[in-house]
Amino acid sequence: MVPVTDPHWIIHLPTTLHRVDDAAALAMALRHSLGHVLAIDFGETTLSEEDRQFLRTRVWCDTRLAGTGRCGRRADHDGQCLAP
Repeated sequence: MVPVTDPHWIIHLPTTLHRVDDAAALAMALRHSLGHVLAIDFGETTLSEEDRQFLRTRVWCDTRLAGTGRCGRRADHDGQCLAP
């Protein structure tokens, strides 16, 4: 794991979607197509309504796994954590 010494930047990507399930599906598609980009930490992906950005919904479980990054399952999943 790389120690955090400098600030990291967050990219907020607004969409035209109206349902949280559709936004989560888009996040999953982005992780599937861009998962090879090491600069993106998809494990920290959250969703929020446009006018309530302070209230965020986590897309994936954020549990760190030894040597494999974070759990790739949806947030609040049942059972054990798995690599993406």
